[in-house]
Amino acid sequence: WSRVSSSASCSQTVHCDPMYFIMLNLPVILLLQLVPGSMGKDGLCHCVVHLANDLIPLKKLEQLQSTAQELMDKYDQELLRVSEYTCTTEGQDNQVLEMNGEAPIYNLLCLQLERPQELVTWLMAKGGLSESVTHILGISFPQVANASLILKLLADSDQHDLCALRQEVDSLKDQLRECEREKEEVASGHSGPPLPPGSCDHGGLQKVSRPFVVQLNWRGFAHKAGTWGRDSAPSPDSSLYWVAPMTTDSRYFDYYQMYKSYDDLVLMKNYEKRSFGYGDGSGNTVYKNFMYFNYYGTRDIAKLNLSSNTLVLRRPLPSATYNNRFSYVGVPWKDLDFAGDEKGLWVLYATEESKGNLLVSRLNTSTLEVEKTWQTNQYKPAMSGAFMACGVLYALRPRSTHQEEIFYAFDTNTGRERHLSILLDKMLETLHGINYSPLDHKLYVYNDGYLINYDLGFQMLKHKPSKLPAEKFSWFPIAPKSVKPNKTSSP
Repeated sequence: WSRVSSSASCSQTVHCDPMYFIMLNLPVILLLQLVPGSMGKDGLCHCVVHLANDLIPLKKLEQLQSTAQELMDKYDQELLRVSEYTCTTEGQDNQVLEMNGEAPIYNLLCLQLERPQELVTWLMAKGGLSESVTHILGISFPQVANASLILKLLADSDQHDLCALRQEVDSLKDQLRECEREKEEVASGHSGPPLPPGSCDHGGLQKVSRPFVVQLNWRGFAHKAGTWGRDSAPSPDSSLYWVAPMTTDSRYFDYYQMYKSYDDLVLMKNYEKRSFGYGDGSGNTVYKNFMYFNYYGTRDIAKLNLSSNTLVLRRPLPSATYNNRFSYVGVPWKDLDFAGDEKGLWVLYATEESKGNLLVSRLNTSTLEVEKTWQTNQYKPAMSGAFMACGVLYALRPRSTHQEEIFYAFDTNTGRERHLSILLDKMLETLHGINYSPLDHKLYVYNDGYLINYDLGFQMLKHKPSKLPAEKFSWFPIAPKSVKPNKTSSP
């Protein structure tokens, strides 16, 4: 095992260098048992080294060392790949978002680390190793297992963060599309000052704002059906607000409250609560301090004086269906739907002769007689509601539980109709009473017990309406039936 030159004193004890074996970065020192040397015939000093009996064979140790070194090399390579991947993801977040559910590299690393774990497990189970080597393998096995666990946690965290980022990006995309839609709508019209109260100097409805929730109705959430708004007569002096929740069966109109201002409504003060048990459905409206509604169980139009809370006039609407015959989809008992706008007082309804298609009639507010009627091509039970603005009917239909669409318009001034698509968000599923106010160009909606309103945006004009061709807005005639009222007909 060791030689010394002839010049060395053979009587001295030869200290042979110890052998160091590196395994898993931990030194294993094989201590040599030394004896004094002797001079041979060849003039060289020889020493004999005796190995301890408990040491493992050298060949097995060399194989173990080689296997362990290969294991550590692979382990270092995988850790390096993890580090490179982490740097890549931090600098290229956009590429991570385009992975579309592909498994990150962490999963691959976990699979590759399973082989070293199996190797160490096999070596420990095979036995025949010294106590020191077994100790080293016992240390290395938890290290590899911990590395695998860390990679799994990183993979889970990466997937969670990726899902969160995708949700945030989807939300931002939706907001961007909404902004682009509003931008296009604004760009399609002419900019100008806000419309004065009662003005029709515009080219028709262009957009609807997001809903503004005022409050829950004063009778509570159980009263899902109802209607509310303000006096729709185009008079700036009127500041009356009213709220009329229906009974819990969504049919009977028996109470209403009036407020002198919007602040009083919000603060629930200075109000007058009235009882009047003759209404049917949520088609009420207020025009010039009178409330108009469908008299219970009949086709009659009723006129209520709000100052005295007395019924001043009641008159049947010829041929109108009632008792929920042709009501709106999802809104029962709304056979007669009243509306006030810049042009006067209107009633929207259907008849058996129209086969359920919507009729629009302008009423004489003094006598409640029908002055003129227009028939549309729209089936009333396919609509969710309608309102009038500047003599134009706008009809809604449901798109989802959180969105409606204003899809149809009929102009009583020209007898023309057009199809459009103006989206209207809603807080809850059903829009019951819908009333338009010419004073502030708002839409007042009773949404499953909540009072909400919308700002309406109209297309501004550079010229007076009389000089604007109707074809500019894609209106087209439908040859409507103009029905003259039969004043001599019986109820």
